[in-house]
Amino acid sequence: MKVLVSDNLGEEGIKMFQQEESIQVDVKTGLSPEQLKEIIGQYDGLVIRSATKVTEDLLSAAENLKVVGRAGIGLDNVDIPAATKRGVVVMNTPTGNVVTTAEHAIGMMVSLSRNIPQGTLSLKAGRWDKKKLQGKELFNKVVGLIGFGKIGSIVADRARGLRMQVIIYDPFVNPEQIAKTGFENVTLEELYRRADYITVHVPKLKETVGLINKTSFEKMKDGVMIINCARGGIVKEADLYEAIKSGKVAGAALDVFETEPPGLIPLLELDQVICTPHLGASTKEAQTNVAVQVAEQIIDYLKNGTIRNAVNVPSVTGELLKKLGPYLFLGDRMGCLQAQLICGALQEISVEYAGDFQGLDLAPVTTSAIKGILTPIVKDDINYVNAPVLAKERGIKVTETNKAEPEDFINLITLKVVTTEMTSTVSGTIFGRKDARVVKINDFRLEMNPVGHAAIIQNLDQPGAIGSIGTTLGKHNINIARMTVGQEEEGDNNIIFLRTDTPITPDAKVALEALPLVNWVLPLEL
Repeated sequence: MKVLVSDNLGEEGIKMFQQEESIQVDVKTGLSPEQLKEIIGQYDGLVIRSATKVTEDLLSAAENLKVVGRAGIGLDNVDIPAATKRGVVVMNTPTGNVVTTAEHAIGMMVSLSRNIPQGTLSLKAGRWDKKKLQGKELFNKVVGLIGFGKIGSIVADRARGLRMQVIIYDPFVNPEQIAKTGFENVTLEELYRRADYITVHVPKLKETVGLINKTSFEKMKDGVMIINCARGGIVKEADLYEAIKSGKVAGAALDVFETEPPGLIPLLELDQVICTPHLGASTKEAQTNVAVQVAEQIIDYLKNGTIRNAVNVPSVTGELLKKLGPYLFLGDRMGCLQAQLICGALQEISVEYAGDFQGLDLAPVTTSAIKGILTPIVKDDINYVNAPVLAKERGIKVTETNKAEPEDFINLITLKVVTTEMTSTVSGTIFGRKDARVVKINDFRLEMNPVGHAAIIQNLDQPGAIGSIGTTLGKHNINIARMTVGQEEEGDNNIIFLRTDTPITPDAKVALEALPLVNWVLPLEL
């Protein structure tokens, strides 16, 4: 078996491959996409970091590829659906660099407060700017954390050690869980109003891009300091520049940027901004950790078929995976749908299995549903191995029940989610041997293929409603690929499920909701 290491990897990981008699390892970094495509067909395993782009085009040439291992967390550079379609396992190492990244955020906060980079530069330039570079203490200051996942929770703990007052905003973590750790759960508005420091620890998602912007800065305390060691683009750089120029923001510490490398952007011309070139995970210890972990995982998979930290395959045997495959897909898609239907912090996830499942162990399906729900929340941190653990860490109660007979189907999976604000229920089944279908959303019955660009529209059950929806989408050049209409069991409303060739744009959503017979529109990506 052959493994290709196409990005820089810690020497310890390479040595582990070299010590395996059954595995030949080649280290070829800096290859162009064309060069990589020419040779990828001969390899069983591929080890990457962030430079290599594992695209559908590359995968089409990877005839023997069985596994891709990312030495780190982020998988933005891997086309996971394309890999899954081709049966390629995609693994990452989600725990190898969390402490390092958290420590970097704390270091940036201290450096920002005490003007350490500016002091270093001025002293090396022959100046003694002692009065000019007066800083401020962290002691007893309020630090607001946006995000309380693995890294955010470590930052909170370290900040508490500095005797700072720690407040947390994370709408996806049960407030009771935050309280158990001794921290204060607040709304985003309250965090903006109270925090002397704001540090970001959320993944880069559609919902978090531009999260901290001009409107956010206007709500913040005068003299606030911003730290972003998460992902570029969560803090809107142009708005941060203006907020610093106006004096609203006293300073910013940035390890990540909207474009990397950022070049000579105006933000970096400001003395109040300190920055590092995405060094959050760049320590010897962290790089050793992720190199060893990714080598262990790939070796174990290629030699023994053991799957660990995979983001697209559960840890089951190949034979069971073949039988469970359609249900795993259905559970994941139902979870993904629920994540877009709900609002509020997750409290409970319950999965009910009704009918004949031929004696299959359905625990992986429950895990698949949990992963589907949590993926939009924690993104790269989630996989089939750690999904139940992350749910538990976030204070989410998970239950699984079995029922002898379903009402209308041979078998039926019902996924119920309870949050601090609502309860949502989705049911699904398999048509034929492998066609996943969602057949009920709360009180609405329908037949929904849960893939692709989609939208759910609630409208009044009156003549002209569907026609006006189609006409409006046509005006916005959005083609309807499929439409399913479900009636409310008791009431005057319909629910319409649309699959479209292109996403429902914000302008189209506004136009649809302005129609007299439409109540609301929820665009979906499944």
